[in-house]
Amino acid sequence: MTVAEIRQLVRDSASSGLAAEELLRALSCDPRAGVRNMAGMLEKQRRLFLEEQKRLENLYLYEDRLAALGMEAVAGVDEAGRGPLAGPVAAAAVILPRGARIHELNDSKRLSPAKRKALALEIKKISKAWAVGMSTVEEIQELNVHRASMLAMRRALEGLETEPGHVLVDGFAIPDLGFPQTAIVGGDGKSASIAAASILAKVARDDLMELAHFLYPEYGFDRHKGYPTPDHVEALRRYGPCPLHRQGFGPVREFGGAGG
Repeated sequence: MTVAEIRQLVRDSASSGLAAEELLRALSCDPRAGVRNMAGMLEKQRRLFLEEQKRLENLYLYEDRLAALGMEAVAGVDEAGRGPLAGPVAAAAVILPRGARIHELNDSKRLSPAKRKALALEIKKISKAWAVGMSTVEEIQELNVHRASMLAMRRALEGLETEPGHVLVDGFAIPDLGFPQTAIVGGDGKSASIAAASILAKVARDDLMELAHFLYPEYGFDRHKGYPTPDHVEALRRYGPCPLHRQGFGPVREFGGAGG
């Protein structure tokens, strides 16, 4: 085979995610340096693929254990937006089908915005059920951000078209939930359904803050999504808070009388 033909063969093999042992051996023994380099590249891709498969197996351990006990409808729930100075808290609940494996599924904080959006579309497409819930700025101010986050997560769960038999929640147990639940510290990196929920919650909230930019462009919500970046704090100093700002949060309270 010519080098060009071998290169195409390697591309076809790489697209399947896992190279055949025979192909790797043949490439490694080829006298041409370029072909041996392709063997090294293919071996690296195979190693990364196997590592990803192992990571995904571990990510689904909670769901698989519950499924083995007869609980098929396991919902993961997570929130986004506790730390910002502006905007709502968003939460999402997701029930993944048993056996589903979503390549590159991970804690939303470990993903780029483009990857989150792509994964959000895939999650919505394959999920047995998903829903998003929100707590408003007013509710955050009335209840505090922790209790508002719990409320948003309850709303997300209530919005599911399929009732869960068990709920996996990131961090703290949800009070007065009405479903059996397991709270997992760092759950968005340990449970597939919580990771999926973290992505949907983050994307939903980011989309809202990008829309808020058109109402209040001076604050740069499309860039920082309400988090306390230096640019955001400077905008608060110059213009004072807008209706989307959380009045009880330090920098908002500090510059509450500034601007217009």
